[in-house]
Amino acid sequence: MTIRVCRNSGFRPLRRIAPDRDQLLGIIAEVFREHGYEGASLVLIGEATGLGKGSLYHFFPGGKEEMARAVIAHIDGWFEDHVFAPLRDGNDPRGGIEQMLAATDSYFRSGRRVCLIGAFALDRSRDLFAGQIRGYFGRWVMHLANALTRSGHRSTEAAELAEEAVAAIQGALTLARAANDADLFSRALRRIRKHIGIPVSG
Repeated sequence: MTIRVCRNSGFRPLRRIAPDRDQLLGIIAEVFREHGYEGASLVLIGEATGLGKGSLYHFFPGGKEEMARAVIAHIDGWFEDHVFAPLRDGNDPRGGIEQMLAATDSYFRSGRRVCLIGAFALDRSRDLFAGQIRGYFGRWVMHLANALTRSGHRSTEAAELAEEAVAAIQGALTLARAANDADLFSRALRRIRKHIGIPVSG
């Protein structure tokens, strides 16, 4: 079986993709980013992936809700490896925070990419995925707060700074997209660095 990305879906021109689950989840995630959970019909998902309803249900017997849960888990897994683990496991907490900021900038393509989990949090379907959403943001704040504490901040101050930083990232993503200004996100990350005491490189 192959997955075909359709020209009419707003994605790349027609091309063949091996039916790898990670690639499939990436395509479905972009449909959710563009249309939201409610607007992402199986027809749109089928057009984007080149799969019929039967094939989609083969991969995701629980339908669209299972797709969304799998997409959230996939994103969460990427952040665990590239954002949370460096904050949690490194011997150099400042280095871990640097890695977090660099990975965040890369993942969100300097503000050009919507935070899908944040979008789900604002969607009418929020309650369906409340546990996953809460876990994702909660771990981000917690691991950043712990890294800030290890880098010399008082625990109360570190918790406040971590909340403010994650909130600022989410707000900057929305504002950058609304203003169609990718550099806005980069400017916000520089302010976050300064606010939490991480020197701006370059």
